[in-house]
Amino acid sequence: MYEAYTAGEKDYTALVSKLKEAGIDAVYVGGYHTEGGLILRQMREQGLKAQMISGDAFNTEEFWSITGPAGEGMIFTFAPEPRNFPTAKKVVEEFKASGYDPEGYTLYTYAAVQMWAAAATALKTTDAHKIAEWLRAGNPVQTVLGEIKLDPKGDIIDAKYVFYKFHDGKYAEDPSLLQ
Repeated sequence: MYEAYTAGEKDYTALVSKLKEAGIDAVYVGGYHTEGGLILRQMREQGLKAQMISGDAFNTEEFWSITGPAGEGMIFTFAPEPRNFPTAKKVVEEFKASGYDPEGYTLYTYAAVQMWAAAATALKTTDAHKIAEWLRAGNPVQTVLGEIKLDPKGDIIDAKYVFYKFHDGKYAEDPSLLQ
């Protein structure tokens, strides 16, 4: 079944009732962790044990602050954990020294800025069209994520994805989900 919901809602009782009535075993949420967390918590409150799965918008421990123990076992996909990359070690230490844990999109955003800066430096311009063209030509850029190259559409060449699973308020890569 497909059901849309309105971002910002707080009561998903009707949605959860439909899921229960349909005997749903798995729920894929293509939205954000704020609504997904509420939906999952309300699923568990109504006794629905369906597996929730989502994408990269759930890569934050804030999800658990919404769900509490109801978030146990929730699965999402995202790129490999960049805080563990040797190329990010120094930057991660600097972020943590300032009191900030660079989880989620932080290091990916940092890498995007590094790519923009590399293109602007190489071209000696900040013209967005020229920078995009240079990046889409596949020019390699060293970033906190390692070397990144883009294809002509602007997608990362050889992008990697893994599954993560929430346990006790934290999320971690779960290679067993790829088997």
